[in-house]
Amino acid sequence: MKSGSVLRKATSRKWKGHRHYKLQDDFKTVMYKSSWTINSFSTFSVGDVEAVREGHQSEVFLSMPDEFPPECCFTLVFRGRRGNLDLVASSAEEAQAWIQGMRMLIENLQNMDECEKLDQWVSDLFMTADKNKDGRISFKEVQKLLKQMNIDMNELHAHALFMVSDMSQTGMLDSEEFVHFYKMLTQRKEILELFQEYSSNGQVLSHCDLEEFLRVEQLEGERSHEHALELIRQYEPSDTAKAHHVMSVDGFLMYLTSAEGSIFNLEHQHLYQDMTQPLNHYFISSSHNTYLLNDQLTGRSSVEAYIKALKRGCRCVEVDCWDGPNGEPIVYHGRTFTSKILFKDVISTVAKYAFEASEYPLILSIENHCSIEQQTVMAELLKNILGDILLKTTINGKVPSVLPSPEELKGKILLKGKKIGELEECLYVDNLESSDVSDDDKAVDKDNQATDSRKSKENLSKELSDLVIYCKNVHFINFEHSHNHNKPYEMSSFSESKARKFIKEAGADFNQHNKRHLSRVYPSGLRTDSSNYCPHDMWNVGCQIVALNVQTAGLEMDLNDGLFSQNNRCGYVLKPEILRNTEQHFDPEWPNNRKDYCPLSLTIQAIKHLIINNYYFYILYFLLL
Repeated sequence: MKSGSVLRKATSRKWKGHRHYKLQDDFKTVMYKSSWTINSFSTFSVGDVEAVREGHQSEVFLSMPDEFPPECCFTLVFRGRRGNLDLVASSAEEAQAWIQGMRMLIENLQNMDECEKLDQWVSDLFMTADKNKDGRISFKEVQKLLKQMNIDMNELHAHALFMVSDMSQTGMLDSEEFVHFYKMLTQRKEILELFQEYSSNGQVLSHCDLEEFLRVEQLEGERSHEHALELIRQYEPSDTAKAHHVMSVDGFLMYLTSAEGSIFNLEHQHLYQDMTQPLNHYFISSSHNTYLLNDQLTGRSSVEAYIKALKRGCRCVEVDCWDGPNGEPIVYHGRTFTSKILFKDVISTVAKYAFEASEYPLILSIENHCSIEQQTVMAELLKNILGDILLKTTINGKVPSVLPSPEELKGKILLKGKKIGELEECLYVDNLESSDVSDDDKAVDKDNQATDSRKSKENLSKELSDLVIYCKNVHFINFEHSHNHNKPYEMSSFSESKARKFIKEAGADFNQHNKRHLSRVYPSGLRTDSSNYCPHDMWNVGCQIVALNVQTAGLEMDLNDGLFSQNNRCGYVLKPEILRNTEQHFDPEWPNNRKDYCPLSLTIQAIKHLIINNYYFYILYFLLL
């Protein structure tokens, strides 16, 4: 990798260009340039690569399986919206060198301590600012970058630090100089003041000093003595300080910026919640327009988007189905310029990745725009590809009085969609087929059922309808109707504007509704850029399936990631009791109407000089709202 390789970049049957790829001296950056260019080149950071796949495991390679031998092919999967990089080596040995090398480099980055991660993050920002890729940036480029990072600065102070950091006195900063400049600019006196407040001599923290800090500030109680010694062993960079059981300011900083110093309760990283309650008692990590990698007007549809959503723990993904050529259903954002993918490819991908990140049930939200004929094809594909992991009947063969639990549905895929008639009718027909009733009686009963079905739902295939069990989508009339008539397995979908209207006008009723039924909320169709709404408004009334465009980063997805980072990232988080107990009434618009209303004031001192992963901060933000 250090010597470089000429690899073929495959994008389609029409274009397969050669490029020279070379690992840089920092072992964190790969440079590449086309064979027909001389001075122009580009780079990408190893830290931006999420995974390396061997062989034909991408859409491009699967679309032309006979073009290249699989042992010479590999795919770099990038984080975020950036597309895959499909590469072909000249030999299997060369391919393995890059595959194993990239995996080792990725693992090394993942094993970095917090200070090293900070240095790497700042170096990656430097690469972004270095537009001409000459390894140096000017003060003007630094100013632009800092504005993009939302860092407030006094221009004279920043320029003075720039000049101090410019060791080579060229008026430009290289990567190491920029890291030095950034650290000086973002130094926080709060950390040093906190350190000196607890230090007996103002120079170091003895293990007793650190123990007091843990007891008073971190509220650790009895375990603080042993924990203090362990923190010194783990985070103190000086061997001398370790030997004397003391912590320097550098060790203190490393501790505060580690996972140990996070506001997130580390015990909640594991599966700690009760998973035996009804499905509607949980918030469920959900994706909207899952097939899209970009916007919903011209963006690319890809099975890769399903892989990303499933690997991040989504337990409800959306499939927009339309009639395709040659009797093959397709998936895309209808009546737009988004690209199209085959329904069977989506289901094959789901079958492969459904339970990689979580063993709890996955809901396929089917947006059905297909003809009867292609719906029947969909039903056959679902049954043939998913097999036994597709839920085809109730767990015990009986109509449920409440929804089953995630534990009971573990390892199963549920279909959400429209359904002909009631679930009771389907179970009745199934029981008829296995009972001693005469064939003539069975035939009459089935004919009557089929006639009623055709009259009510002429545009719905019975084969597809029969696969909808616990997530029958029904039109929402009003809360009184749903309370008196809707069955536990019937659910409704709400646009974000409709949901907000109900929250404002009937928040308590909406909350009570969600204690009995599943509700799905989805972004407005006007969000053509695939932006997101803030999910906590919907969570506050107990909406379970709050679907977001997971391909779009931002505050909203940080909030979502924050909520679902707990409970082993299984995609299910138990709702608070006030949102589950039908005896308790709660309207988030009028919390002061409750007798036990008792507002609290919370004062926070932020001491972390850098939040590398924002969602921990937003967990706290969500709790304060």
